[in-house]
Order: sequence, then C-alpha cells, then structure tokens
Amino acid sequence: MKGKDSTGALGLWGVLTVLICVGVWSCETREIGEPKTGQSASEGRKLVFEDDFERSSLGSDWRRGEGEDGGGEWRIVDGEVRGSQIRNDPLWLTRPLPQNVRIEFEARALNDDGDIKVEVFGDGRTHESGYILIFGGWNNKLDVIARLDEHGQDRKARPTRSVEPKTNYEMAIERTGSAVKWYVDGEHFMTYEDSDPLRGRDHRYFAFNNWVAPVAFDDVKVYRLPADQ
Repeated sequence: MKGKDSTGALGLWGVLTVLICVGVWSCETREIGEPKTGQSASEGRKLVFEDDFERSSLGSDWRRGEGEDGGGEWRIVDGEVRGSQIRNDPLWLTRPLPQNVRIEFEARALNDDGDIKVEVFGDGRTHESGYILIFGGWNNKLDVIARLDEHGQDRKARPTRSVEPKTNYEMAIERTGSAVKWYVDGEHFMTYEDSDPLRGRDHRYFAFNNWVAPVAFDDVKVYRLPADQ
C-alpha cells in the first residue's frame, strides 16, 4: 500500500506541476502586447508596431517631414529620440495607422520650456496635416489639441498643468469614432470631438514634433482597436 500511495502522490504532483507550468506560460503569453494601462489584449486589441530606439540610427520606419526648415536634427541618443530647434519638421512614422487605434509612447521635456508636441492622423509629410497635440506649449503656458492649425479658432486649449523638466510622461492617444482622446500617465488629459473626423489616405500617420525646445521620446507602441471599442 505504501508503494502505491507514493506512486499515486507522485503522479498527482506530476499532474499539478504540468498544470502550473501551463498556467504560467499562458499568463505570460497573454501579457505580450497588453497596453500599459492594463487593458487586456484579449478584448480585441492587437499590437501592430513597437519601437524602443535601442540602436544608433532612426532607420526606415521614421522620416523627417516638412515644417519650417529647422536647423536641428532628429537623432537617437541613449536609446531615445531627441530633437531641438526642429521648427515643426515632424518625425513621421512611415507605417500607416489602423483606423481604430491606440498609440502609446513616453515623452519628456529637457528644459523648463515644456512644449511636448506630437501629430496624429497626418499625411506623413507635412506639419499641421492632422491633429496637433501640445503639452505645455508656448513656453509652458497652454495644453492644446488642434485640427489642421495649431493656432486655429477651433482648437481646444487651456492653461497648462505645466510640464516638469526631465520628467518622463507616459502618453496614449486613442480614436475609434469621432473623438481623439489623449491620456497622460494613465489619466484622461484632453479630448477633441470632431464632427468631420480626419480620415483617408492623407490622414493615416503619427509624428513626433518640436518647435525649438529640446524634447525626447521613447517606447512607441501602436495597437489596432476593435471597431466597437
């Protein structure tokens, strides 16, 4: 009896061990591609692009666009993209965005001027061809979401909560319908409701941008969202 009991116990432990290992592997698999805010990839989100900039050059996924011919340069330094004196020559991601999308990235200002700027649903070439999102613009005075013109009368603007220099902000931009939603550090930041959303071949791209203040960006992730999100 003792021998049979030992064999049975060992058999039971073997089964439990296998189940535990399978469970751990399954959990690790589900975590791949999950957005930072904890939203589950099993709800239909799919990671379609990511870049951590752990290399020396930007490569073919990124291209400098047209703004006001800034003298500065977009370049990778210590595993992040940096720019200053760019004067609205955006750094465009060359891959088109899904129609329903969530874009995550990290951003920080390198001095007191703030002016963290990105563009989304643009044409992949020119400044102000989509929506412009600015945190701490105009010498750290305003937060803005604008449509095609960052100075336009239809922009959404408010006094900034202030960009802290050298502070890393985790940002996300989402659109599934008519609204562009902006999140900072997991909290809703601003929304732009658009009765005529920018769509189509001229409104499919995302870019980092800058006027003259030094800024840095890192860890980009692009997710396709389900249509009913």
